[in-house]
Amino acid sequence: MIDIIGVLDPQAKTPTGKKLSLQKQLVERLQQAILSGRLPAGTRLSSTRALASDLGVSRNTVVLVYEQLTAEGFIIAEKQGTKVASLSLQAAQRRSAKHLAKGTPVSLATRWDEFAHKKHTTEINNASLAPGIPALNDFPLTAWRRSLERASKQLNQHLLLNHDPLGEPSLKQAIANHLHILRGVQCEPNQIVITAGAQQALDVCIALITDRQDTVWIEDPCYSGAKSVLSKHDLNVVPIPVDKEGINVFSSANLSRISQPRLIFTTPAHQYPTGAVLSVSRRLDLIEYAQKIGSWIIEDDYDGEFRHFGSPISSMQGLIENAPVIYIGSFSKTMYPSLKIGFMVLPKNLINQTRSILAAVLKSGNQIEQLALANFMTSGEFGRHLGRMKRIYRERQKVLRAVLSQHFPEDWILGGFAGMHLTLQLPSTLDDTHIAKKAQEFGIAVHALSPFYSEDHGNHRGLVIGYGNTHKDKIPDAVNIVSKLAALNTLGPTS
Repeated sequence: MIDIIGVLDPQAKTPTGKKLSLQKQLVERLQQAILSGRLPAGTRLSSTRALASDLGVSRNTVVLVYEQLTAEGFIIAEKQGTKVASLSLQAAQRRSAKHLAKGTPVSLATRWDEFAHKKHTTEINNASLAPGIPALNDFPLTAWRRSLERASKQLNQHLLLNHDPLGEPSLKQAIANHLHILRGVQCEPNQIVITAGAQQALDVCIALITDRQDTVWIEDPCYSGAKSVLSKHDLNVVPIPVDKEGINVFSSANLSRISQPRLIFTTPAHQYPTGAVLSVSRRLDLIEYAQKIGSWIIEDDYDGEFRHFGSPISSMQGLIENAPVIYIGSFSKTMYPSLKIGFMVLPKNLINQTRSILAAVLKSGNQIEQLALANFMTSGEFGRHLGRMKRIYRERQKVLRAVLSQHFPEDWILGGFAGMHLTLQLPSTLDDTHIAKKAQEFGIAVHALSPFYSEDHGNHRGLVIGYGNTHKDKIPDAVNIVSKLAALNTLGPTS
């Protein structure tokens, strides 16, 4: 049998450099020989004494290998000896090794088609002008490490056993205080549910509130994170145009052609990607409409903390008591992208009805990070960090706007009052997707505007340009490259 399994190597190592025992080698060799058909079903194996002699190993090693393979069902021990078991995978012997290497053909659900060929965000996070990426070079790592150390000292057997699936109470208290002071959110800590980011919060909300084929209104354009979550649910998604005052639900053209929604998704403080702020009159109208028809509003506070002029825009949630508004947010923009901590603030009647459901389906993780974030917030470090970031982003936004104005008409530039990006509108004769693709070759990660829209009729060309991750001194050169690419990428007459 040694001609089938080969000679064992006493110096063999795993890919990570760990020594591979003779017993482990023999187990793997025999498994591979059986699965590949080189040892067909019914084949009598050598006795433990004979195989040990052939391989130059102790008999005990072979005995342990046979016992393991017997337990796993690869071989069968009988009075007459040991033989290879009959496995459904024995059909593999009729296939070539080349065919086996190909694996099972992959056929994904069609709902993922629009995301299949997109560049992963981690590939462009370090590029210039990437939207949604904060100033990581200015993040207070030393202070954050101190909070992590304090959190690790808080852990004990009680916390390990009794972790609240809806989130650490200390973090929910800190978030409630922060939201009340900075965002005008009216809530108690027990209305807050901690999630693994804002997208999970949105996913949970949709699962709680909607049934299949329910109508959901979304902003048009709408950021890809919301679209990716909605695509997983069998919903009737209706795009509602956005203008300078935000989502424009109540135009006669809209209401005459759309069905009533079960859910309305909006980013009122700083619409992504246009930067529009939903006017107070529209906010009140939207809340009144939702109350009237029994629907819910999801208020996604994308990056509303970073208001460059005056105080941050107050939340919709805090405008009217018991409004049918679910407020969601995360710390990926205010802290750093890999901190997967988000939250949702549920109205009292909704949290009371769904608490047991949420406890069953959510297992809020990142316990150390939750405790650390609570400490970071209550110690004042989070507030100081936000203040520094506001000053940095205000300065970078000012530089970006000034440089863009040198290359493009001022009225092509949207946003600028909050957040970490500006949007540059372009004529329909320019191919924004090609410009963005070419910019990546220069280490510039601007996003094309047209894919954010539900339909592209050639009227929504533009670029979403971030400044959070780019030092003000590097902005002029990057914009100069974008300007030159725009001049070279005019669409042909058939486009």
